[in-house]
Amino acid sequence: MTDALSFLNGVSPAWFLILAGLLAWASPRSELRKALMLLGPIGALCAWFATGETGVYGVIDLGPVVLETFRLDNLSRVWALVFILISFINGVYALHDRNRMTDGAALIYAGAAVGAVFAGDLLTLFFFWELTALASAPLIFAVGTPEAQRAGLRYLAIQVLSGVVLLGGAAIWASQTGSWAFDALGTDSWAGIIMLLAFGLKAGFPLLHMWLPDAYPKATGVGSVVLSAFTTKLAIYALARGFAGEEVLITIGLVMAVFPIVFAMTSNDLRQTLAYALINQLGFMVVAVGVGGDLGLNGAAANAFVGVIYMALMFMVLGAVLLRTGTLKVSALGGLYKSMPVTALFAIIGALSVVGAPLFSGFVAKTLILSATHYAHHDWAYTILVYASAGVMELSVLKVVYFTFFGTDRGIRVKEAPQTMHLGMALAAFLCVFLGVNYQALYGILPFDMEYSPYKLSSVFGQVQLLLGGLLVFGLALYFKLFPLKGDRTILDVDWLYRRFGDGFARWSAAMGQLLFDAIGKGLGAAITRIRGRLFNLFSPAGALSKEFPSGLMALWTAIMLAGVVLVAYFSPS
Repeated sequence: MTDALSFLNGVSPAWFLILAGLLAWASPRSELRKALMLLGPIGALCAWFATGETGVYGVIDLGPVVLETFRLDNLSRVWALVFILISFINGVYALHDRNRMTDGAALIYAGAAVGAVFAGDLLTLFFFWELTALASAPLIFAVGTPEAQRAGLRYLAIQVLSGVVLLGGAAIWASQTGSWAFDALGTDSWAGIIMLLAFGLKAGFPLLHMWLPDAYPKATGVGSVVLSAFTTKLAIYALARGFAGEEVLITIGLVMAVFPIVFAMTSNDLRQTLAYALINQLGFMVVAVGVGGDLGLNGAAANAFVGVIYMALMFMVLGAVLLRTGTLKVSALGGLYKSMPVTALFAIIGALSVVGAPLFSGFVAKTLILSATHYAHHDWAYTILVYASAGVMELSVLKVVYFTFFGTDRGIRVKEAPQTMHLGMALAAFLCVFLGVNYQALYGILPFDMEYSPYKLSSVFGQVQLLLGGLLVFGLALYFKLFPLKGDRTILDVDWLYRRFGDGFARWSAAMGQLLFDAIGKGLGAAITRIRGRLFNLFSPAGALSKEFPSGLMALWTAIMLAGVVLVAYFSPS
């Protein structure tokens, strides 16, 4: 197969997705757009297979700067493959949709993410980094409601800001080192710290995460699936490439793994609940990058790979529920297994994968991170991750499945999801099970070779204990009616600070600015009036220059000027 595709050797898969997205955006024909949604990822996958040898391709020499647009190595290969796969699965899932904006944006967004993964230099990374921001925002704007428009603007501002910070750090880095290469960066310099901040904005670091639960619930049903796949996982790749082994990431990741529990429990919006669960999942990956080493980076890569798939599956389920019921409020749903049994089955598979049940993909990936943390003697981090795994993921994901399809029957009777949606969910669900059972297929594509068996008796028994403990806590919470809360609640997250104080400061600044401009306007108006009056008095028909001067006075001034001219001419050098 590789020989048959040899003509694609060295061609970046990103261009197939971006070109397909541009054509889909420009095409008024729905049939052509749907074909492009499938052909774009297929072409990208063929290019991925064709370029078997690791190396640098697509080099553009600009003199002082050399751009490496396609660097294929063991690390970039993992993320590129899962991005292409999920792009195809999303294309299948979205076949029922007829939105030209989201069709084109989804493909360009996927292509930009693949391009960023393959970037060998910081300028190429910046270009694709910003393209992911610009291409993903339409997935929120397409909803068209004022709430979605505001959330889209906030999302776009944060994503563009991340790119600006990245470019600033890269410029400082290049001035200090003389190189734009995107390799290990570290936190030994201000340039590295600035770029860590840029990556942290997209990865959902604590205090920088607010855009994620704000924007994802406002996107279209298809859009939230696409959003869950690329931006945050791209940031994890950037951290693995530039900051592997930086122990500060262990602390950051642990906070990410723990703090979403309260928000996930109290939210009445199921997509927002999943968004907080996603932050928890990202926390595990950030810890793995901080631990570093072959096992730590393999754990981060494995969790990114399977996490893209099973979180997309969960968002696919909610997209189908939203399409049929028009709501994703916990207080409005329940008993949907009677109307949507197939979708409920896929939800259960996705949930089992997320919580890391044995025989599902989450288990074989998460044990790598726990083992890496344990072998590196970060015992306190290991303990926190174990409890975070049982607490956040079970309480949030089980909440999604239980209150949507089971729980109190609200009498909602709707049609099952469209068959194309089921096909997309089936592909994702198959991978969740396949990679959990045939874990060597996953381990075989990881960046570093290793001998590791996840199905040790101690690992399986320990995970089953965690699952049963989580189920017990979930059952007790239901019994004592600790959740769900009835109706919507205002969740005060970090964004409350800039929405409350930032908005007040902006309004005060605007009012003070208006007063200043008014004062300046009045001052200028008065000055202009005075100057205009004096000019009128000087040049008007009745002005000073129009008056007759005595002839003797005119003669005197003429003589003085002539004398001046003579003196200048006399003393000038010949």
